[in-house]
Amino acid sequence: MLTHTAVGLPQLPTTPFVCCSVLPHLPACSFSSSIKHVSDANELFDDLKEKWDSLENKSTVVVYGGGAVVAILISSILIVSVILSQLPKILELVGLGYIGWFVYQYLLLKSSRKELATNIEWIKKEIAGTE
Repeated sequence: MLTHTAVGLPQLPTTPFVCCSVLPHLPACSFSSSIKHVSDANELFDDLKEKWDSLENKSTVVVYGGGAVVAILISSILIVSVILSQLPKILELVGLGYIGWFVYQYLLLKSSRKELATNIEWIKKEIAGTE
C-alpha cells in the first residue's frame, strides 16, 4: 500500500547571496598565440595567392570549381530529399523488425514467456519498491 507524503520545498537561505563560481578559471588567452594564428592565416593566404598567380588558365579553374560546388549542392539536396521522403517507411521497417525480434525472443516458446513474465513482475516490484 502506498502512503502519500507531502513534499516541501527547500528553504531559501536568509543570509545575503554571495556569488561564487564552481567552474575553474581558464587561463587568459595570450597575445602571442593569437599573433601566431594570424601569421598562420597570412602564410596560408600568401601560399594561395602564389598558386593562383602561377596558374595560366584561371577561367578554367573557376568554371571547374563553380561546377563542383553546384554539383555538390544539387547532390546533397537530392540525397536529403530522398532520405526524408523515405524516412517513415524506414522507421516502419525498423519497428516491424523489432516486433519480429520480440515475438521470436519472448513469445514463441513457453519457457521464454515465463521468463518475460518474471521480468515484468521484477520490474513492477522495482517500481513499487516492494522488493
